[in-house]
Amino acid sequence: DGLIEQGTSKVESLKRDDAIYLAGLFDGEGCAQFKRRMETKRKGKRYNCMIISLELSMTDEETVRHVHNIAKVGTVHLNRKNRSPSGKPHYKDQYRWRCSHRDANFVAKFLYPYAITKKKMLGKIISHYEY
Repeated sequence: DGLIEQGTSKVESLKRDDAIYLAGLFDGEGCAQFKRRMETKRKGKRYNCMIISLELSMTDEETVRHVHNIAKVGTVHLNRKNRSPSGKPHYKDQYRWRCSHRDANFVAKFLYPYAITKKKMLGKIISHYEY
């Protein structure tokens, strides 16, 4: 009756379409981080920390909110430009979606099969949590 397409349900097809859209958008506009760095914490002690995150920044709020709705994890923040007197009048405010650690792993698994540019970095995030 049109609901079944090549052995998948309509809901699974929608999820696949979302993953393809998000992977393409993320390849072009996103940032995946997986690295270790030393950070100074309480009382001057230094710790070896893991930085694991996915970010997407754009000036279009609707698109960034749509990414957040698809991923169902992370946060959206407004990064205001032109706060200082040295700000340029043509700078636009940016909306930034960000998730980290296990949430980043969840999204990386969603995007990995369809990613091209960020596939290697997404793979590093996934393998870190798969042990």
